Amino acid sequence: MDSILDTKLLFVTGKGGVGKTSVATGLAFLASGAGKKTLICEVDPKGDLARSFECAATPYGGIEINNKLRAMSMDTESSLREYLRLQLKVPVIGRIGPVAKAFEFVSTAAPGVREILTVGKLLYEVRNNTYDLIVVDASPTGHIVSQLAAPQALRELVKLGPVKSQTEWMIDILGDPNKTGVIVVTTTEEMPVNETIELTKKIKQNTNVNLSAVVINQVLPELFSDDEEAAFLSLFEKDNQEVLSQNISGSPNAVLEAAQLAVTLRRLRSEYLEKLRDNLDKNIPQIYLPYMFNKLTGLKSVKATAQALFDEIN
Repeated sequence: MDSILDTKLLFVTGKGGVGKTSVATGLAFLASGAGKKTLICEVDPKGDLARSFECAATPYGGIEINNKLRAMSMDTESSLREYLRLQLKVPVIGRIGPVAKAFEFVSTAAPGVREILTVGKLLYEVRNNTYDLIVVDASPTGHIVSQLAAPQALRELVKLGPVKSQTEWMIDILGDPNKTGVIVVTTTEEMPVNETIELTKKIKQNTNVNLSAVVINQVLPELFSDDEEAAFLSLFEKDNQEVLSQNISGSPNAVLEAAQLAVTLRRLRSEYLEKLRDNLDKNIPQIYLPYMFNKLTGLKSVKATAQALFDEIN
């Protein structure tokens, strides 16, 4: 975990609903708490960062969360404007409607053009050493590979000129495991596990980016040993039910059935956990985050996730 936070750029991805944003915001908060100047970027600007940090909307220019943490949301037109001004030295005054329309036409026909504006902005910040760490709340599993492979795709498309030379340094940063990594978030359920296994293979085959870790989120604790499980199952027997009824208001079965459900869910999800272990490259670190039974939201949830990640370090 220490080495993960020592990288410069972390893409956090995963199937929708597995807690991708929670892990990304927790990582960013943890890094800023450790004194690192940190930027967190939301690729799909849906307002998730604003809700997590309980702050105003996070614009392309960013907003300060604390003295070490800044949050921003990606915006294609703003990124294009910045690219034209900084990289191609094209002055842009006012809106860039005609240029944006031309870009829309080209990006539809050419692979990697649209994605390059997203990863290019982040890689530019890494190249300029603006931040100690940039955490990206990235696109979900179905789109992340095309974003990570965008510079390579564009290099194949453009053989000469400034665009080609710029893809070279982007590819170098993406391919440096000391600078860039991907974290895949999953839960111990069938579809997220299958997608995670498939995604790790695609990242290795189709990109040059290092897979830093797989975060298994919402891991249920093991509530009972085998002996303890046998003991509580015996409480379903008639004689024991009568004793319980004298000491518990309402039906004692509700408590017992809840405990039995927890054991069953843990056992079922353990099978998917074993599937992950069996199918993932053994060199990929696995980080386990516990299921949070208290439904925290906003900044409290961010801090709880950051603490859980910190516990993994120690």
